[in-house]
Amino acid sequence: MHYLPNIIFAICCLGAFGLFSRNIIRIRKNILNGKKLHRSDQANRRWKNMFLVAIGQTKMVRRPVAGILHILVYVGFVIINIELVEIILDGLLGTHRLFSSFLGALYTVLIASFEVLALGVLVAVLFFWTRRNITRIKRFWAPEMKGWPKKDGNFILYYEVVLMVLFLGMNATDALLQSRAIDPYIQAGAFPISQWLQPLFTQLSTPHLILLERTFWWAHILGIFSFLNYLYYSKHLHILLAFPNTYYANLQPKGKFAVNGAITHEVQLMFDPSTIASSDTSAVPEKFGASEVYDLNWVQLMNAYSCTECGRCTSVCPANLTGKKLSPRKIMMDTRDRMEELERRTPADKGGEVSDGKQLLGDYITPEEIWACTSCNACVEACPIEIDPLSIIMDLRQFLVMEQSAAPNALNSMMSNIENNGAPWPFNNQDRLLWAQEN
Repeated sequence: MHYLPNIIFAICCLGAFGLFSRNIIRIRKNILNGKKLHRSDQANRRWKNMFLVAIGQTKMVRRPVAGILHILVYVGFVIINIELVEIILDGLLGTHRLFSSFLGALYTVLIASFEVLALGVLVAVLFFWTRRNITRIKRFWAPEMKGWPKKDGNFILYYEVVLMVLFLGMNATDALLQSRAIDPYIQAGAFPISQWLQPLFTQLSTPHLILLERTFWWAHILGIFSFLNYLYYSKHLHILLAFPNTYYANLQPKGKFAVNGAITHEVQLMFDPSTIASSDTSAVPEKFGASEVYDLNWVQLMNAYSCTECGRCTSVCPANLTGKKLSPRKIMMDTRDRMEELERRTPADKGGEVSDGKQLLGDYITPEEIWACTSCNACVEACPIEIDPLSIIMDLRQFLVMEQSAAPNALNSMMSNIENNGAPWPFNNQDRLLWAQEN
């Protein structure tokens, strides 16, 4: 019976990390169902981009107040959870504050720093909750942010508050037990913030204080385990995916569109028909562009899973600002939702082969949305973790134009003019210099 808590903790630990691993494998399979894309070049630039954008959060601080507070939450949450290693070892080995005997004075500094950061996280979370629910910033109340996305944004804030309060409560009761010289609560750490909570518990008897400390300890670690697995269902999956997402980001200049090799191949055949016999028929794709999620490449699918739903892209989109239906954030959310729907209907490694009668283009993203895009790249530039909604929009457009001839009339007229007249205007190229003869 003495080892029962350790056995229970080991089971909880294995269950939490096992479920987390399973979910990560599912996401990885879903992402790799996308089309192949080579993004392993320029490794030095990619590492630099990841450190600046994902770790340094250089794009977040372009909006200084929200950016700095986000960094505070990010740093605080990550650093505080360094203590998670000690908690796990204590839970498995039956020890208490295992690292204190190894780190000495440094341990005292670390625990004090963790508490200060925990307070910072609470302040920042209160600020974010106020902006979202009282100030009601417009981008948090867009049509696509109803239902689960809206609840998720608030739920994660409540989660962080609970975890920080449990952490401080655990330290406050632990410090009181240390002052009473109760074994195994050795003198270790400094508690500049949780000391203000200690008066709430000073009147408790030692057995009740130990029970409360253990309750805080178990609730804190189980809360972290549940948070870890909640990430799979939350927009906060970006906590993990921001790193590969920024590493594999497009390093080409903004506005430079990729050339479709299959189209180039077709044009070359038109100019030189003699190459037909020797041409590689495998260069012709099954379809041009994309109408379904698995027509997109794996980086685009990773972008969809990485989306933070912050709405910075939509808030700078000129089409959205003029009242059109396009929302770059919704493009990413729809792409992720479609992937998840296909994954639920068929195993992820099947690539969504079983049709459910729907597809990304039309049932999730409408032609009206994608034709509203001006391809200005404002959304790409604004994204704090280098997500590229424009690439998805352009692939969907390519499908409409090349597979369905469903471009708007104005665009069809322009393309016909280019084909017939060598210019986008409806004038014969022989008449181009007539204006010079008017005088």
